[in-house]
Amino acid sequence: MTGRLAEVQARIGSVDQISAVIAAMRGIAASRSREAIAQLDGIRAYAAMIGGAIGSALALVSDSDRPAGAAADGDAVIVLCAEQGFAGAFNERVLDVVAGLPAAAPRALLVVGSRGLAMAQERGMPVAWSAPMAARAGQVASLANRIAAALFQLLDGGAVARVAMVHSTPAAADIPGVAMKQLVPFDFRRFPPSRNLVAPLLTMPPRRLLAGLVEEYVFAEICEALMLSFAAENAARMRAMIAARSNVAKTLDSLRAQSRQLRQEEITNEIIELASGALATR
Repeated sequence: MTGRLAEVQARIGSVDQISAVIAAMRGIAASRSREAIAQLDGIRAYAAMIGGAIGSALALVSDSDRPAGAAADGDAVIVLCAEQGFAGAFNERVLDVVAGLPAAAPRALLVVGSRGLAMAQERGMPVAWSAPMAARAGQVASLANRIAAALFQLLDGGAVARVAMVHSTPAAADIPGVAMKQLVPFDFRRFPPSRNLVAPLLTMPPRRLLAGLVEEYVFAEICEALMLSFAAENAARMRAMIAARSNVAKTLDSLRAQSRQLRQEEITNEIIELASGALATR
């Protein structure tokens, strides 16, 4: 009986430690999600500024002078997944959307996130490039630069003509949303040409300026998607930790009840032994 009680008490100590780890992971995930969401306003303000510059540049070029897409017949999809585990079905939902896209042309995947990469390879998806997901919000800009460099290398090499991006978005409900955005061909209709009567001073040809602004805007879109995905990943991890903590609490309650029962049985046995000894003495 004593051995069983000691075993249960040891298990209670182990589960208590697990509960503390879960609480810490939940706090870290919540902090990272809030930090990422707080960065979004700055990214969107930057994208709006670049968009205004694109509108001004469009007023200086004709439709035929706008940057044209690559003369290729291939698709690329940038897939933003999770780097770490304990995020529920986060990666599955993103990859399910990618798997459901129509495949009218050869497709190459640019996968961000080690967990998503492993799952994409298990599904037999054609991964052309991969990188780890940012571990902190401050690493997003550097990662966006790497993604943009790989993307423009594919476009310059004539390997692809169309590029889309699939990523999760934070949601108030338990299930995060999944968004898809078309990056290439670039949609100039989003930016009405400027109606300013005074033309801006330029130090380069308008066509070259417009091409550079387009690349900068694509970079801003990648930054925004990375930050949204990072926030959604940590929000999913936070919800998973809440569910895990609830299960751990139930386990602790059960173990403590079992410990009290064993302790009571032990006390009862001791009383019986003492009473039996007293009767034998008489």
